[in-house]
Amino acid sequence: MTQTKSLIDCHVHLAALPDGDNGCFISPKLLRSPLFRFLLWKHDLSPTAPRTANQRYLDHLLKELRASRYVSKAVLLGMDGFYDHSGLLNRQHTDFLVSNDYVFDAVRAYPDVFLAGPSINPQRKDAIDEVHRCADAGAVLIKVLPNAQHFDPSDRKYVAFYRALAQRKLPFLSHVGYEFSLIGKDQSLGDPERLRLALDEGVTVIAAHACSYGLMLYEKFLPTFHELSRRHPHFYADISALTQPHRMKMLLHLRHHPDLQSRLLFGTDYPLSVFHLAAWGRVSPGKLWSMIRTTNRFDRQVEVCTGLRLGFRSLSDLLASSANS
Repeated sequence: MTQTKSLIDCHVHLAALPDGDNGCFISPKLLRSPLFRFLLWKHDLSPTAPRTANQRYLDHLLKELRASRYVSKAVLLGMDGFYDHSGLLNRQHTDFLVSNDYVFDAVRAYPDVFLAGPSINPQRKDAIDEVHRCADAGAVLIKVLPNAQHFDPSDRKYVAFYRALAQRKLPFLSHVGYEFSLIGKDQSLGDPERLRLALDEGVTVIAAHACSYGLMLYEKFLPTFHELSRRHPHFYADISALTQPHRMKMLLHLRHHPDLQSRLLFGTDYPLSVFHLAAWGRVSPGKLWSMIRTTNRFDRQVEVCTGLRLGFRSLSDLLASSANS
């Protein structure tokens, strides 16, 4: 990986409070949660002034991204909601929703640094139409979080949805492992084994968080990562959140698996923090001090992972390959 400002961060969350017409939603329960209260405090956001808060979040993101030495662009991720069996949105079971329209509005406002990663729950009634709408609008991938959106990626009723993704050459970025930020309704839905159907239908799949389990104790999905990589040339994983303590073990595993590193894509999971704990005792004091002094989260993610000799690629490689195929 060249140490230049050329990376695309494929995993950056677009957070937004509902302002009346942006199509976003947050449940009162989630708004009171420790994580969201911390997010509001860290970015100096007031839920009583949603438009101001939403712009401030973007301003903070823009400032940090533009100051990065390595990262030039970020994929802004939407967050679709919970849909019932008839395919209609159920707000009672939806904790957080960042609308695709809001994602595209942000990208259109700052096209030099942002790319669109809308979210489509395949359970929604208009899922296939939404794939085509998002593709026409310039989406570079589709993001899902099965644990919170409560759908099983391996359910064959989603075959037509996956075929639409394959037709439009839209990568499918799916959360893997336990979900803590939002309320995981069924944690088993984060098993990467359930992504086989999408792969079989020709979709380029990106497993978030490098297939880490997210419970610190052990990495049960490492063999699955190996097998899916061996069987499917269009299977990838991002390195977002790998420096978090509960996912750090996968980071330390992958340092010793160079065969998997060509499948890793750069990502941070912004606005989450990037920790240097994994580097303690594993890099020189000089490198560690450099990581500690680096406050830019995009740059610290690069420095911690490269310092630990974890190789990775940029989403731009996939986008270029897709454009040429």
